[in-house]
Amino acid sequence: MEMWSLIGNSQKLDGGAMFGNAPRALWSRWITPDAENRIPLACRCLLVKGLDGKNVLFETGIGAFFEPALRERYGVVEDRHVLLDSLAQAGLTHEDIDAVVLSHLHFDHAGGLLAAWVEGQPPSLLFPKATYLVGAGHWRRALKPHPRDRASFVPELQPLLEASGRLELVDGEHSKALGDAVRFSYSDGHTPGLMLAEVGGVVFCADLIPGRFWVHLPITMGYDRYPEKLIEEKQVFLDDKLARGVRLFFTHDHDCAVARVVRDERGRYGTADEKQEMHGLAA
Repeated sequence: MEMWSLIGNSQKLDGGAMFGNAPRALWSRWITPDAENRIPLACRCLLVKGLDGKNVLFETGIGAFFEPALRERYGVVEDRHVLLDSLAQAGLTHEDIDAVVLSHLHFDHAGGLLAAWVEGQPPSLLFPKATYLVGAGHWRRALKPHPRDRASFVPELQPLLEASGRLELVDGEHSKALGDAVRFSYSDGHTPGLMLAEVGGVVFCADLIPGRFWVHLPITMGYDRYPEKLIEEKQVFLDDKLARGVRLFFTHDHDCAVARVVRDERGRYGTADEKQEMHGLAA
């Protein structure tokens, strides 16, 4: 089994929104904002080749489905579908993927399921042979989003996934498509039913912990639905991964793909053994 970190389309978003109630004087020491107060964000995906003979992709990033005006509004940097280029570097195309695991259906995590925007063309799904795995609880949220996060969903995506006939709603620690090889847990602080996947000693942190700097317990995003609940979930999550030696995989950290969680004598969490990328790492 091999693990690859794949870069998808990147974003620039307001640093204050990404760091919630943390003051700029603090977070700007970690990531330097530009003149518009935006910070660079990756939309990184995890590819596992040879997982019980399958090629499994964990998330797809934001992709290139936005029309130009919306691409500019949401700070998407590239106009091409970068994930497809990254898959090619790993020797695959989207047609070679057997399963796509989605932590949740916000557009910066699931937009890469869709083909790049073409004027006059309706949205269409990529990955024609893949089973699409979504948490059952979050699926219910996506069908009836709250006004607070309605804009985070792609309205056309849920009907396309249903019509594909390849959607699996996961409810529990394991899925039919992937069996015991992937273990799932769930979080509600960012969005109800966020699904966290653990495979080969690595856990995909999704928006529970978007990057290294969000490992610190008080640090949350302005986008989180229930920040206090998220902090409680994060502590339980980090304690478990620390005890079992499970490494953290970050989707939004612009400069780090995977790291080991540590805790100092004062009980503060941090990271060590940080790696910017994984290319064919054996697991």
